Amino acid sequence: MHLNNLAKMSRPGHILIGGGTGFIGTTLCKQLKSKGYGITVISRMPGVNRLSWGELQDKGLPKGTTAVVNLAGQNVMDFSRRWTAGFKQNVFFSRVNTTKTLAGLIDNATCKPEVFVTISGVGIYKPDSEKEYTEESQVTPFDFFSDLCNQWEKAAHFEKPDSQKQCRIVTIRSGVVLGRDGGMIKQMYLPFYLGLGGPVGTGCQYMPWIHLNDLTNLIIYSIETPKVHGVLNGVAPNPCTNMEFTKAFGKALSRPTLFPVPSFVLNCLLNKERAVMITEGQKVLPKKTLSTGFKYQYPDIESACREVVSK
Repeated sequence: MHLNNLAKMSRPGHILIGGGTGFIGTTLCKQLKSKGYGITVISRMPGVNRLSWGELQDKGLPKGTTAVVNLAGQNVMDFSRRWTAGFKQNVFFSRVNTTKTLAGLIDNATCKPEVFVTISGVGIYKPDSEKEYTEESQVTPFDFFSDLCNQWEKAAHFEKPDSQKQCRIVTIRSGVVLGRDGGMIKQMYLPFYLGLGGPVGTGCQYMPWIHLNDLTNLIIYSIETPKVHGVLNGVAPNPCTNMEFTKAFGKALSRPTLFPVPSFVLNCLLNKERAVMITEGQKVLPKKTLSTGFKYQYPDIESACREVVSK
């Protein structure tokens, strides 16, 4: 792959994106278009430069596809949805099945894209107050989210040996994505703005995080950089605890953060199995991500929170 593929990837190509209309996908599409890339979004809604999953399976990858990105998945942080068996099934299959579908299409394509970029999560790492996790850390499923991430990552791999040689796979294990229009910030912006924010539980648990722009930049970097492959931790290089995030977000809003939320309250409201994403945490470091040469725009929680509230 070296010189020929480097030449290919040095100029804009055509990107197929699953989940391109979501929180992360919307920003990614804007950035790709600004760089001159062509885009086809896989969507249930018809429109220009859109394909449904059914059309994609019938027709195969669009001609000239140089990269495939999958961001599709039911929003776990939609707290208006009860944590039922049906909702959990949607969370699971909306990620695993779409990833497996795209891997199969790449597998069967005569002209394969350069790279397949998928998202996973830091939930694959077991919560620990002291242990530091890097991309090299061993992972074993231990709960719903770790099993989900494990199956999600496996689904991205190809069955045909030659596919692996012709198409890179990059799996980004994302932390909590900080952006004004979605994810955790959207849920907590109003309470914090009203001065009702506070840490969760003791606030001592680590909160692996990444600014939305850094995550989308990392996806684009993975597309454009042939040496990047395998697992990358999509987290900021400066870890913080829930308490440190709370103080930084409150300071950015010029609001006090005097109202802690007991863990048992979230366990009751969200179900303990889902609440663990907030009540517990892991110290995750982007060791391999940094070693590739990727540069962060928002490496610390203070600058990320200032940007989020500035809009």
